[in-house]
Amino acid sequence: MARQTFRKRNIRKLIKLGGHSLGLTLPIDIVKSLGWRERQKLVVKKSGRKLIVKDWKK
Repeated sequence: MARQTFRKRNIRKLIKLGGHSLGLTLPIDIVKSLGWRERQKLVVKKSGRKLIVKDWKK
């Protein structure tokens, strides 16, 4: 995959996963900086026209 400019690197597309689900990929450098890992549970909340994604706490 070709390197993207800094500005375009954070532009993402929604992809259809099947049924009624959509997926969104996250930049790996952001995921690593947050200490997140594959299959980790996250909480997604809507705030106005924005989404907030954070760790799921038991």
